[in-house]
Amino acid sequence: MSRPPFFDFTGWTLDLLRRILYLATRTRVFPETPEMLKLRPDLAVCYVLDVRRLSNLLVLDRECRELGLPPALRPLRDAAFAARRSFFFLSRNARGQFAPNPRSEHSALLKSLVRTAVADPHFDVQLVPVTILWGREPGKQDSILKALFAETWQSVSTLRQLFAILIHGRHTVVRFNAPISLRELLSAGIDEPRALRKLGRILRVHFRRQREMAIGPDLSHRRTQLRALLNTPAVREAIAVEAQAKSISVAVAQKSAREFALEIASDYTYSVVRAFSLFLTWVWNKVYNGVEVHNFERVTAVAPGHGIVYVPCHRSHVDYLLLSYIIFNRGLMVPHIAAGANLNLPLLGSVLRRSGAFFLRRKFKGEQLYATVFLEYLHLMIDRGFPIEYFIEGGRSRSGRMLAPKAGILAMTIQSFVRSRARPLVFVPVYIGYEKLMEGSSYLAELHGRPKQSESLSDLLAAARLLKRNFGKVHVNFGPPLALAEFLDTQHPDWRQESFDARAPWLRNAVEATATVLARSINAQAVVTPVNLLALTLLSTPKHAADLRLLQKQIEHIQCLLADMAWGDVVSCRLSAAEVVDYVRRLDLLQCHPHPLGDVIRADEQQAALLAYFRNNVLHLFALPALLACLLSHNQRLTRQRAREALRGIYGLLRAELFLPWEPAELDAVIDRTEAALFRRGLILGDSRSEILRAPPPNSEASPELRQLGEIIRPTLERQFLTLALLQHHGSGRLTRNALEEAAHLLAQRLTMLYQFNSAEFSEKLLFANVIRNLIDAEILQVDEAGVLQFDERITLAAAQTELLLAADVRQSIQLIAGAASAPAN
Repeated sequence: MSRPPFFDFTGWTLDLLRRILYLATRTRVFPETPEMLKLRPDLAVCYVLDVRRLSNLLVLDRECRELGLPPALRPLRDAAFAARRSFFFLSRNARGQFAPNPRSEHSALLKSLVRTAVADPHFDVQLVPVTILWGREPGKQDSILKALFAETWQSVSTLRQLFAILIHGRHTVVRFNAPISLRELLSAGIDEPRALRKLGRILRVHFRRQREMAIGPDLSHRRTQLRALLNTPAVREAIAVEAQAKSISVAVAQKSAREFALEIASDYTYSVVRAFSLFLTWVWNKVYNGVEVHNFERVTAVAPGHGIVYVPCHRSHVDYLLLSYIIFNRGLMVPHIAAGANLNLPLLGSVLRRSGAFFLRRKFKGEQLYATVFLEYLHLMIDRGFPIEYFIEGGRSRSGRMLAPKAGILAMTIQSFVRSRARPLVFVPVYIGYEKLMEGSSYLAELHGRPKQSESLSDLLAAARLLKRNFGKVHVNFGPPLALAEFLDTQHPDWRQESFDARAPWLRNAVEATATVLARSINAQAVVTPVNLLALTLLSTPKHAADLRLLQKQIEHIQCLLADMAWGDVVSCRLSAAEVVDYVRRLDLLQCHPHPLGDVIRADEQQAALLAYFRNNVLHLFALPALLACLLSHNQRLTRQRAREALRGIYGLLRAELFLPWEPAELDAVIDRTEAALFRRGLILGDSRSEILRAPPPNSEASPELRQLGEIIRPTLERQFLTLALLQHHGSGRLTRNALEEAAHLLAQRLTMLYQFNSAEFSEKLLFANVIRNLIDAEILQVDEAGVLQFDERITLAAAQTELLLAADVRQSIQLIAGAASAPAN
C-alpha cells in the first residue's frame, strides 16, 4: 500500500505568513547583486540574525530567494555537518533583562558549528551577518507616529513590532554583510568555550556597529546602567544593611533595590525623544510667538570632553520640556532631568522617562537603601558623562524671584565629582523668561492661601485648553559655564590630594558657595521683555494706573538705567516705550482707556497680580537705582557719604535675598555708576563735584518719577522691616524660626487686607523664610540649641537702616500691626 504524499505544514504556514508580510513590506537590499558578497561556492552558508523576530526571518528567507542565495529556511548541508536550517539568532540573557549577573545562552546551531570546527580542522562554513531595519532612524522622521515606531536599541514587544511593520514596512532595509570564515576565526588550539565566546563577541560588535551606523549610538540608560548600578559596592553594602536592619532575606532586599532602581532610572528612547520634539514643535507654534535662544554657543564650545549639568531657574513645568527641546534641536544629547516623583503619573511619567527624566522622591529620610541607590545612580551618570539637568531652587517660584538654592542634589553632584575626579564637569546656568505663564492662575490661588494641588493626569488633559491662548515669547539665555574643578581649587586648594570624605566641612562650604554662585549667575543672564518693563513701571503707580505719556517716559527711564548699569550678559528689550505698551496690551495684561486729556493705562486686580510675577523676574537688575531713589524721595536731601553708608548698610541683606553679583569692595564703584545714571535722566539733582544729593522739587514732573522708581524695591524693604519689627516687639529668645516665619506670613496677609499694601506675592512664606535665613547668615540672628532665635542690639541698627528707606506712614502701619500681633491676649 502506497503512502499518501507528505504535506509540509510548517513550510506552508511560513510561506503564507511571508505572503501576508509582503503585502505591507517593500525592501531595499544591500548589496544589490549576490556577486558583490563574494561567497565561496564550495562552502556552506549560514546566516546570522541579531534580534529574534519571525518577521526578520521571513524577510531574510524571501530576499535570499530573490537574490539567488541559499535560502535561510533550507537545511544546511556539508560533508562533515548537517542541520535543519541555515540561520541562527545571536545570544540572549537567560535570566532576564535587568538581572545583576546576566548569563548568555548561545544558539544550539552556533554551538554545533563551533564544536564541529574545533573537532575537524578541515571543516569551515561562511557566516553571513544580516541586518534588517524597519524604517529610517528616528532623527530623520517627520511624523510623530513614524518616529515613535522607528528602529531603536530597546527590546520591543510583538505588538510594537507589528505596528513598526505596518508603518515602516515599505522602508525596510536589508543589509547582507561580508561573509566571515568560521575557520579563520578559530585560532589553533582554542577550545570550544573560548571559541564560542570569541565568535559571540565578534558578532555582537559587528551588529552594534551596523546599528550605530544606521540609527546612532545606544543611549538607553536603563539597558546600559542598571546592571552596573546594582553591582556597585555601595549598593551591595546597603542591601546587606537593609536585610539585617529589617530582618529580611538578602534576596528580598535585592528585590527592593531593583525596584528602587527601576523607579528612579530614566529609559531614554531616541524615537520617543524625536516624536516628542515634533509634538513640542507643534505646541510651541500654537501657544508661543517664538522661542528666542541666546548664547547657546557657550554650550557647544564646552560640550566636547566635558560632563554638563544644566542649572536653569524654575518658573514653570514647561521649563524642562523647553530646555530639552532646545538642546535636542541644536544637535546635542538631551540631558537626563531630575524630576519630582509627583510627575511620575500614568502615561506622562512613561513619556518623560523615555525622554530622559529620572525620578526622585522629595524626602529620603528613613529610606537608606533608596538614598544609596539614587546616589549611586547619579554617580554613574556623572562618571560616564551623561548630561544632567536639575533645578537648584527645588520647586517652581510662585513669586517670580530666584528662590534660595537647596543643596540636596547639588551636594550629591559635587560629592560624586570629588569622589571620582575623572571627567571634567561644568555647570551651565540657564535663565528662562516667559511673557505669560501657563500656571499663572494656580500660582495666584496658592498665594491667596489655597493649598498646592497635587499633579494629576486630569490636570494634564485640562491643560489642552491652553493651546487656544497666546503666551507671547519665551527667552532662554545660557550663561558662562562654571568649571567645577577650578571653582573647588578656589574653595579648598588641597582637595585633589585629600581622600574623599562626604562629611568634610570644606565640602559642605563648597556646596553652599557653588549654589550661591550659580544663583547669581542665573540672575545675571536675565532677559528683559516688554512685560517686565511694563510691570516694573505700571505697578509702581497709585492704583496701578498711569497716563500713557508718563508711563512711556517711565519705561524710557528704566531702559536707560539698564543700559547704564552695564550688566553684561543681560539681554535688553529693543522696542520703544510706545511699542512696549502696545505689545503688552495684545497679551491682555493691561487695559487702555481712551480719554480726552490723554489715554489711561491700568491693570485690574487680576492683571496686577500676574504682572507682579514678571516685575520680580528682573527686580534685581534695578535694586540699586531703586534703593537710591527710595533714599532721596523719602529724605529729599542727603550727603553723598550718608547715602553711600545707607546703601552699604542695607546691601548685605539685599544681596543675599536678590543674589546680586557685586562684592562689597565693588559697591562704591557701582553706586557711582548708579548716581551718574540718575543724574543723566534728571531724576536726582547735583553733579559729580557736589557732595549733596537732592530729589527733584515736589511740583516737578521728575518728582513722582523718582518716587515710582523707588516703589520697585518697596515690597522687599517692607518685608525686611516687618520681620525686624516682629522680632523687636517679641524680644530675643521668644520665637523659633518656624514661628517667626508663620507670624510674618500672617501679618503680611493682614497688612495687605487692611491697607492694600501689595499683591498676594508680598506675603509668600518662602520670601519670609529667605529674609530670616539671610538675617541668620549675617549673624544678626542666632539660633540656640533649643531652636529659639536670639539677637542683640545689632537688630536695632538693621531696622534703622531699613527705616531710612521707607515712608513714615508705611513704617507706622507696620509698627502698629506688629505691636498688636505680639501683644499678649487678655
